Amino acid sequence: MSDKRDYYEVLGLSREAEKDEIKKSYRKLAMKHHPDRNPDDKVAEAKFKEASEAADVLLNDEKRSRYDQFGHAGVSGQAGGYGGGYEGFSDLGDIFGDIFGDILGGQRSRGGRRSRMQVGGDLQLKVNVSFDEAAFGISRVVSLSRHIECPTCNGTACAPGTSPSSCGHCHGQGEVRRQQGFFTMATVCPSCQGQGKVITTPCPKCRGNARISRTVDLEVKIPAGIDHGQRLKLSGEGDSGLNGGPRGDLYVLVSVKEHEFFEREDFDIYCTVPVSFSQAALGTEMEVPTLKGRVKVTVPAGTQSGKRMRLKAKGIPRLGGHGHGDQIISIHVETPTKLCGEQQELFQRLAMLEKQECNPMSRKFFDKVKNLFQ
Repeated sequence: MSDKRDYYEVLGLSREAEKDEIKKSYRKLAMKHHPDRNPDDKVAEAKFKEASEAADVLLNDEKRSRYDQFGHAGVSGQAGGYGGGYEGFSDLGDIFGDIFGDILGGQRSRGGRRSRMQVGGDLQLKVNVSFDEAAFGISRVVSLSRHIECPTCNGTACAPGTSPSSCGHCHGQGEVRRQQGFFTMATVCPSCQGQGKVITTPCPKCRGNARISRTVDLEVKIPAGIDHGQRLKLSGEGDSGLNGGPRGDLYVLVSVKEHEFFEREDFDIYCTVPVSFSQAALGTEMEVPTLKGRVKVTVPAGTQSGKRMRLKAKGIPRLGGHGHGDQIISIHVETPTKLCGEQQELFQRLAMLEKQECNPMSRKFFDKVKNLFQ
């Protein structure tokens, strides 16, 4: 009696499974247990072989029919590793090719070699701007050190007049093959990193790196309404790519300095405006600073400390040009700390009048306290 597991059980399928289900299940298991992803792991290697053998039988109509009738005995000598030359492996060709490509990160070309194209690295720099510059936008020239294509070798990494040589380890194939059980496995050549070629005479300018470092000046446009900590992305302004690969991107981190008078919350700005006792009691008209100059504001009589007033559309421009936030004014009634003789006399007279209960808010407060302790 065979000690092999049931092929349907190996793939986690029912006996009525369609071919698409078999392929999907096999691909999942093969990706998980592939030897290139599990080097020197005998358990994973055994599971990979087991799944491949099961899929080879179940994807072949004739073999599957015999297996369903007679079990493993019906396909003995015809499944992979059983002396039949693994003839049914062609049924898995497309699947295995996809798996192998995924394991190499999708970097293989039709010739079996890995693609040499590499995207350049992303860069980041910080730009400090004032509160007003962030509110209204500004253009700023910044200096940036980045990698550019070597002008001497034009990115080939070879000395002028020379060219790469074929890799002697893989004979220019970019991959080396080894026998893995009943499979022939291909892996990236460790000598040329899958390029198929090696540089024997490096460029003296870049020393075979294909790129050199240069400091460049860039104009960065800070949009109106940007806030502290936000980033700008400048596509294609990062490091140069390799072998024709595109440049990376540049990310500009914006740092906004605090304002001496305004505070920001989203697109609204807040400020505190002091008024005297008499101004708060009698009402007054005063000038208040905004981002675009001063405006006149009427403080109504009887204004209490902490009262807020809103100036519509006097705040930060919204990103994209869709209107403005508001300016919120908080009134602070100042208590005088030094009084001249005449002021003391006036406040004393005021205190006498206050005893006649001309402050309704104070009267309500003390009435509540009185009721609380009854």
